Amino acid sequence: MNEGKRRTILIRKKIQRRMRQRKRRRIFLAFIFITMFFSITFAIDKNYFTEAKDDSLKETIENSHKLILVNKNHSLSSDYTPEDLIVPNVQFPFKEYHSKKQMRKESATALENLFKGANEEGIKLYAISGYRSYQRQEAIYNNKVRKAGIEEANRLVAYPGESEHQTGLAMDISSPGSRNLLVESFGSTKEGKWIKENCHKYGFIIRYPKGKEHITGYSYEPWHIRYVGKEAAEDIFEKDITLEEYILNEEL
Repeated sequence: MNEGKRRTILIRKKIQRRMRQRKRRRIFLAFIFITMFFSITFAIDKNYFTEAKDDSLKETIENSHKLILVNKNHSLSSDYTPEDLIVPNVQFPFKEYHSKKQMRKESATALENLFKGANEEGIKLYAISGYRSYQRQEAIYNNKVRKAGIEEANRLVAYPGESEHQTGLAMDISSPGSRNLLVESFGSTKEGKWIKENCHKYGFIIRYPKGKEHITGYSYEPWHIRYVGKEAAEDIFEKDITLEEYILNEEL
């Protein structure tokens, strides 16, 4: 090989090496740009999600700790945490410890009695989700917004501070017949029907009943029971009203 050809080959290899280096550099810079873009976008989205509502005019109505009203118009602060949370001695579909097993002490005892009464009548129930912190609710809400949009999220998921789960007085329940899922069809099962007809005897109500969406602000949830005490629960059941209506009547 003569000197001219050797020189040409060396130059060509040098050019190819530089092109590969430039390509790697462009890929690296593109990666940095994309990472920064999504980081900024996520920060903006999160800020939008969590500050989409003005909480300055909201207040929590609490006639007693059992009758605390939490909804889209009355919210809890981000640092509100019940002091007497315990894990009720009822069946859960999972064995490991999780904060969502917790309820306030009085409501936990009432839930134990409800499960005992159901079991005596051949009704098999599982507790699914109780106490939920503000921060946990925030994560659930933001995730729903990203998946379904803010309008659908507001219909199905409570905004942070507006979830009854933060009170420690609510528990989502299900049954093997519903595969332990939180689904509307639970209301049509024998377990769901038993809950509807009997939970008031233990101080609980179906918090979001069918046909009352315009009052509660949420879709029908036959699995979501809320502790209000026997007296209030029986009155709400007999009058077929919501907690909002009950508290309003009490204040008049």
